[in-house]
Amino acid sequence: MFDLVYCSYIFLCLFDTFSQITRFSQEPADQSVVLGERVVMSCVVYNYTGIVQWTKDGLALGIGEGLRAWPRYRVLRVIDVGQYNLEISAAELTDDSLYECQATEAALRSRRAKLTVLIPPDDPVIEGFPEILLRANVSYNLSCVSRGAKPLGIIEWKRDGVALEGAFSTTEVLPDRKRVTTRSFLPIIPEDKDTGHNFTCVASNKAVPMGKRTTVTLNVHHPPKVNLSMEPRSVLEGERVIFTCQATANPPIMGIRWAKGGVLLEGARESVFVTTVDHSFHTEPVSCSVFNAVGHTNLSIVVDVHYGPILKGALTPITVDIDFDAKLNCKWAGNPPLTLTWTKKGSNMVLSNNEELVLKSVSQADAGQYVCKAIVPRIGVRETEVYLIVNGPPIISSEPVQYAVRGERGEVKCYIASTPPPDKIVWAWKENVWEKEKGTLLERYTVEQSKPHSQGGAVLSTLTINNVMQSDFHSPYNCTAWNAFGPGTMIITLEEKEIVPVGIIAGGTVGSSILLLIFLLALAFFLYRQRKGSRRGVTLGKPDIKVETVNKETHSLEEESGSISTATRMVKTMYSVTTGANSRCYDPRPLSRMSHTSYAQFNTFTRAGQSQAPPNITHPYHPTSQTSEFPGDCGLLDSNTQLTYDNYGYPAKYPTYRMGFAPPPEVGPYGTSTRFSYSSPPGTDYNQRHTQRMQTHV
Repeated sequence: MFDLVYCSYIFLCLFDTFSQITRFSQEPADQSVVLGERVVMSCVVYNYTGIVQWTKDGLALGIGEGLRAWPRYRVLRVIDVGQYNLEISAAELTDDSLYECQATEAALRSRRAKLTVLIPPDDPVIEGFPEILLRANVSYNLSCVSRGAKPLGIIEWKRDGVALEGAFSTTEVLPDRKRVTTRSFLPIIPEDKDTGHNFTCVASNKAVPMGKRTTVTLNVHHPPKVNLSMEPRSVLEGERVIFTCQATANPPIMGIRWAKGGVLLEGARESVFVTTVDHSFHTEPVSCSVFNAVGHTNLSIVVDVHYGPILKGALTPITVDIDFDAKLNCKWAGNPPLTLTWTKKGSNMVLSNNEELVLKSVSQADAGQYVCKAIVPRIGVRETEVYLIVNGPPIISSEPVQYAVRGERGEVKCYIASTPPPDKIVWAWKENVWEKEKGTLLERYTVEQSKPHSQGGAVLSTLTINNVMQSDFHSPYNCTAWNAFGPGTMIITLEEKEIVPVGIIAGGTVGSSILLLIFLLALAFFLYRQRKGSRRGVTLGKPDIKVETVNKETHSLEEESGSISTATRMVKTMYSVTTGANSRCYDPRPLSRMSHTSYAQFNTFTRAGQSQAPPNITHPYHPTSQTSEFPGDCGLLDSNTQLTYDNYGYPAKYPTYRMGFAPPPEVGPYGTSTRFSYSSPPGTDYNQRHTQRMQTHV
């Protein structure tokens, strides 16, 4: 118990002693102050009545409440509590230091406190403010500068209030080594749609947490945006097409120009261009060029023109040596795509369907004209010719037998087709040999050379013989030509030509003329008779005609058939039978435009006696002409439905006529009409053939 009391006493004594010791009950602390604002730094000394002063970065500021050297500084002293606070009004950058509170008589020094002066950045500046003029689709860096910040400023970019990423910054420390300038860059690729949009730069630090901001507006200039169209899209050559050029631009459009195939079209300055197209529009595009202050935009379009074949480039003859390959080319243009065919002139065989025709190891027979034909479906067809020349030995194409008149001037001709032309031509016959500029000939012989146009450039070598003799005939004449590729030769025989006397020629001419005249007269007479017979046939078709049929022996009919005229053979008639004075049976012709003769029905009737002689022919109007040779009614006529082509009998005044085919094999007591036949049935007795004749009474 005693110990406890003793310890308590000792504690009280020590506490009292400690409470009597001078000490800092409150020391200054690190602080921050925004530039221009007031700040107080604390300092409280317990149990001290002496001098207290403040130091700034080790430099004493002075004694007392008012510090004359530092007009913005003041010591806020409360002696009762030992308070010696330092007040700094309107803080400046120079106030950014280390401060210390000292009790000099007690040799006490407080901890050093750091006063940090915060400086907000200056208002950010965007280059190009307030409106930045940019080019569309050209990369650009928006630049924003924040100067004099302490600590350094942080810059943020926004587009129409929406934060953007991708910016980068650089910093620069000012000479006072306290403030920093920050520069931020925002890469953008402006588009024409960015015109009128706002970009904001926000700079902030601890002094201004909300930041300071500056906004610019973009004005994006761009060349004209062009839309080129045409109507219709596909046309025939010669039709009209409407081109339309629509454009938008910033700044506004200054003008429009039209061109075709790169060539400016004078006078075309509007947004609509109307023209009539030809085939060139298919390969030469039409372009619309629109320009403004920024630049110009050119847009082209090709017209789908349908046109017939057009040859591209001139064709020249192709020359090739024999046994080498030949290549012939022709190029056509056409729309829709065309079809090519190669043929040799005079032949329909298609050799190729390509632009190039290749002939392997050509011979001289391959020389000539080749036709290159181009076909554009539903549009047109055209063709051109390429001449192929084959270099080879001479080809002689003369007649192997030629003629001359004895005693007169004669010629032996040798046509030499040669590419290249012949270097040498030699004639040889009998003991004679002729070569140009070499050798001599008898006076009767001369040789001349020419190139007649009708032979297409071939060389014509003519051996002329004056006063042709018998010895000149049937003698072989050898014509030989040479060129660089070898010789060509031909044997020609000269034969005598007979001369017809002039008198015989004149007589033959006169005789031919007379024969021709006689033939023409006979033809006229024949046509007249034929026309007259036709008219009779029409007359016989009247209802007043009465027909009498008489059987006659075949051999009698054959004797008369020789005098029948062709006109009479063609007579056909309609039958009608008269049963009384006023009663007639009439079979009309079919209802058509054809004459009675074309539809004549030849009905044949045979009486009971086959050997009965023909009746006497009387005048058509004589009463006896109406004797009943036929049945008294029309039954037989009506029952006959077939045409018969048997031989007919006519009155004496008409020549008899016999058809060139056989009659029916047998005729009964009452014959009926039959269908003709070119051949007689088996078992026919030609010795008993009967022929029917027709007599017509008008």
